[in-house]
This record gives sequence, C-alpha cells and structure tokens, in this order.
Amino acid sequence: MSILTKNTECNLEPEFVSNLQTLHQANIDSSKGFKEAAQDVKNSQLAANFLKWSQERSHQALELAELVEINDGEVNREGTWLGSLHRAYMSLKAAVSSDDDHAILAEAERGEDYIKEAYEDLLKESPGTAVNDLLQHQYASVKATHDRVRVLRDACKSC
Repeated sequence: MSILTKNTECNLEPEFVSNLQTLHQANIDSSKGFKEAAQDVKNSQLAANFLKWSQERSHQALELAELVEINDGEVNREGTWLGSLHRAYMSLKAAVSSDDDHAILAEAERGEDYIKEAYEDLLKESPGTAVNDLLQHQYASVKATHDRVRVLRDACKSC
C-alpha cells in the first residue's frame, strides 16, 4: 500500500518535481547497486541484506515515481549514467581487491553517502508538507541502511 494520499497532490513547483525525479533515479541506482553487490559478496548474510535493501530502494523509487506523475512530471524509469559508472567501479574494485566484501561495503557506503545527502537536501525544500512526510519516512530508511552499511564495513576490515 502506498504512503501517498490525495494530500501529496499539491501542485508542486516544477523545479521541486525535477528534484524528486533526481531522487527517484538515485533510488533506482541504489537498488541496482545493492542487487549487483549481492552477487559479488562471499558472505550469504551480507548478500541477503543487500537484496533486502535493493527491494526497499525499488519500493521507494516507485513511490517517488508516483509522486512525480501525480504532479505532472516526466518519470525516467532508468537510473543515471553516474550510477552505472559507480556500479562498474564497484565490480572492478571487488575483482582486483584481496578483501572483496570489505571493498564492496566501502563502495556501498560511499553510494549511501550520496543518496543520504540527496534526501537531506530535498527535505530542506519541503518542510511541513505531505511530501515532507513521505521524504522523512524514506530518509529514515536510507539513514538506517547507511549506518548499517558503515558498521558492516568497519567490522569487515579483516574479513
């Protein structure tokens, strides 16, 4: 069930809708990155976490796409070229690194820094609105995942 309601149909400014689209694409990039990371790690529990986070980001992307559409924005259902480049870099780094899981976690944490900052920037533009409620809800998930990835990365220095 979607968190969106009629209250989120609020005739958002075109620039804000464009920023929502950028955040939508960042969630697509993150989902794809976690899915690819799940295939590259050795640890099965870590792979399961990556797949869970991939699904969460995919769901968030769908919610953002719905919000963009109900505000008459164009939804680009693909990630960004920068996200593709980052995933390729993650795969290359894991392939040449002697501590694959740590390298993958380090790159995942770097990607999490990006999406966390993107949410923080957009939240500054939407205080007190129904859109802010959705963004706060998603940001809480992003922040929790970011912090968990960082803890796993730090714990995996010797794995």
